[in-house]
Amino acid sequence: MRQGSGAATGNSKPLGGQDASKKDVPPEEDFDIDMGAPETEKAAVAIQSQFRKYQKKKHDVKS
Repeated sequence: MRQGSGAATGNSKPLGGQDASKKDVPPEEDFDIDMGAPETEKAAVAIQSQFRKYQKKKHDVKS
C-alpha cells in the first residue's frame, strides 16, 4: 500500500528540506552486477515493462 506525504498523513519534512533519517546513511557502495546473468536480464525486462506501463498511463491521463 502506498502512503501519501505531507500534512494529510501527518508526515512533514524538517525545515532543512532533508529527511533526518537520510543523514545517517553511509555512502553508497559499488555493486558488482553480472549484466549477462539470466536473473539480471529477467529483472531488467520486468522493470522496463513496468516503466512502459507507467509512461502509457501517464500519457493517457494528460490526453
